Amino acid sequence: MDTQVADTLLGSLIDGRYRIRGRVARGGMATVYTATDERLERTVAVKIIHPTQAPDLRARVAGFVERFTDEAKTIARLTHPNVVAVYDQGTHQGLPYLVMEYVRGRTLRDVLAERRRLNPDEALAIAEQMLAAIGAAHRAGLVHRDVKPENVLVAEAPTGGAANLVDSVVKVADFGLARAVEAAEEDQGNQLMATVAYVAPELVTDGHADPRTDVYSAGIVLFEMLTGRVPYDGNRPIDVAWQHVDRDVPAPSTLVPGLPKALDELVARATRRDPGARPTDAGALLAEVQVAREDLGNNAHTAVLRRITDAPAPAVAGPTMAVAAVRPAERPAWARLPEPKGRDRSRGTEPNRPHRRRAVPEGNGLVARWRRQLSEAPPGRLAVVAGVLVVALLLVGGGWWFGVGRYTVAPELVSLTKAEAESQASRAGLTLVYAEPRYDQKVPRDSVLAQDPGSADRIVKGGTITLTLSLGPEQFPVPDVVGKEYELAEADLRAANLEAVKGKARYDDNLPAGVVLDTDPKPGAEVKPGTKVNVIVSRGRAPITVPNLVGKNVNEARGALQQLGLVPTETYRDSDKPKDEVIGQSPADGSGVEKGAEVKLEVSKGPAPVTVPRVVDLPCPQGKQVLESQGFPVVVQFNPNGVVRFQNPGENSQVAPGTPVTIGCF
Repeated sequence: MDTQVADTLLGSLIDGRYRIRGRVARGGMATVYTATDERLERTVAVKIIHPTQAPDLRARVAGFVERFTDEAKTIARLTHPNVVAVYDQGTHQGLPYLVMEYVRGRTLRDVLAERRRLNPDEALAIAEQMLAAIGAAHRAGLVHRDVKPENVLVAEAPTGGAANLVDSVVKVADFGLARAVEAAEEDQGNQLMATVAYVAPELVTDGHADPRTDVYSAGIVLFEMLTGRVPYDGNRPIDVAWQHVDRDVPAPSTLVPGLPKALDELVARATRRDPGARPTDAGALLAEVQVAREDLGNNAHTAVLRRITDAPAPAVAGPTMAVAAVRPAERPAWARLPEPKGRDRSRGTEPNRPHRRRAVPEGNGLVARWRRQLSEAPPGRLAVVAGVLVVALLLVGGGWWFGVGRYTVAPELVSLTKAEAESQASRAGLTLVYAEPRYDQKVPRDSVLAQDPGSADRIVKGGTITLTLSLGPEQFPVPDVVGKEYELAEADLRAANLEAVKGKARYDDNLPAGVVLDTDPKPGAEVKPGTKVNVIVSRGRAPITVPNLVGKNVNEARGALQQLGLVPTETYRDSDKPKDEVIGQSPADGSGVEKGAEVKLEVSKGPAPVTVPRVVDLPCPQGKQVLESQGFPVVVQFNPNGVVRFQNPGENSQVAPGTPVTIGCF
C-alpha cells in the first residue's frame, strides 16, 4: 500500500502573519506556496528552503542565512514591473523564506512543455520583458546567475488571448535565492550553481559571473523558445556544461527552417563563448532585441505593400516567418515596456525622429487609391499615374532611408577597456576616435569614461563614436622635505596639492630642532590630491648621552643606566665571551636619549657547552690524542702506555670548553 506524507506546512501560520494555503511548485532547493497575508488581506507567494537543504547549507557555510537575508533586502529594493516583487523575508523553524508577489500565470517552462516552441513574435515579446527585468537588476548591481524558463513567469492578459503570448506580462523571479545559494557554494570550492543547460562558459571554467553571464543564459532561453529545445544534451551534467565551453551555439534556423536570419544573428551575439564579444548587459541585449523585432516587422510590412501594388519585388533573401509589427502604443497600459529616454509619450516618437511607418490598410489607404486610379485611368494617363507612383515610392523609400534605415544603435562602451571597446566597435562596423583623456578616481586607467553618441542612441551605420578614456585616479608624488624647516616643508606640500599635518616631534642626534626628520607617506610615494602628510620634526639632540657599556658585567651596566634615569632591558645569547658580560647595546654609546628611554643590552651566556667524546677501551696515547684534538686538557693516571679504563667527565657529558678530562690507564 502506498503511503503519502502530508505537507506539514499546509495550513500553518508563518511569523504570525502568512497562512499557507496551497503548494504551487517544488524545486531542487525550495518549495513555493500560496499564502494569505492576514495583516493586509492579500494573496502572496512564499518560497521556503527545503528542510533537507537548509541544515546542509548552514553546516557548510555559517553565514548562509545572513547572505540570504542580505540578498532579500537587496532585491526588495529593486522595483520594476517585470520583476517579481519581494515583500518580506525571515526564518520559520530555522528555514529561510521569502514572501513575494503572487503571479497568476505559468512558468515559461510550463508554456514550452505545452507549446514546445513559440512563434518568433511571441518569443521576442517575452524576451523583451525578461531582458527589461534583468537589465534593471544589472543597473542596480545585481547578477541573476540562474536565468532559465523555470524562473520566468508568464501571466496572461486580463482580456484573455491565451493562444497568443505577445500581450502577456512576463516577470522574472529568484534573483536573491540564486546569489545567496551560489555564495554558499563558492565558500565550499566554487561549485557550479547555474543550471547546466543555460550555463555560461566562464562559469564552467573559472566560476566568474557578471552581467554578460546573464546575457548568455538569456540567449539560450531565446534559442529554446524559437526551437523547442536547448542546444546541448548529454548523459551527465558536466558533459553538457563543457559543451558550452567547447562549442558554438547552433543557429536556430538549422533546427527550424525558415526562421529569419536576424534571429540567428541575435542568438549568436548573445551566446558568444567570449564574454567580451557579447552585449555588455541585459539592457544592451534588450536594445538589440527591440531593433531586430522592429526590423522584422518592417520587412513584413514591405512584403504586404508589394502584394497590394502587385509590383515586382527584387530577389532579396528575407525571412519566411513573418514577425508582427511592433506597435507599443497598441498594447494594454499594464503590458507596455518602459519608453526609451527622450521619447515623446504623447506621440510615440523620439525628438527629431520621423514617425515609424504604419501598415497600409488595403481598403482606404494611399496604395489602394493608386490601384483604383491605375485601373480606372484612360490609357493616355496611365503612364503619368505610373510615373507619379514610382516617384512617390522613391520619395517614401528615400525618406525611410534617410530618416530610419541608415541608422543603427550605438553599443554600450562605457566601463569597457580600450581594447574591448575597439573590438566591439569593429564588430558593429563603427569607427572610434578619442577625446582628451581625463582623470577619474573610480574608473581604471585606459577604460572608457564617456562616449558620444551614448549607448542605445541612434548612429549612422559605419559612423564614428567619440570615446573619452580614463587616466585613472590623479596621483601626486610626496615631495622630499626631509632636512627643511617645517614652514618650508609645509609650503612645498601645499604646492603639491597635499596637506601638511605636524606630527609628534622626536629627538635626533644629527638634525637641529624644528627641522623635518621624516614624513608619512614617505617621500616619492604616489598619493591622491588633498592627502594629509604627517610631518615629523626634530627636537634636537636628547639631553642624556648613552655610555659605553660593552665589556662590562651586566650588573655594573644595569647600575650605570639606572643612575642616569634610563631603563635597561637584557637579552642573552651564546658567546665566547665570559658569562654575564655585555657584548652589545642599543642605542650605541654617545647617542642622545631622553630620561626614561630604554637601552637594550645583549649579554653573553658564556661559551656554548661541548660534548666529551668516549675514549674508554682505547690505548691510552690514542685516547689522550682524541681529547686534546677537541680542546680538552688531559690528566693521565697510572700506566700511560696501558688501555683507558675510565674517564672523568664521562662520555657525552656537556661541559664548558677547556674543561680538563682525567683518564685512568691500566
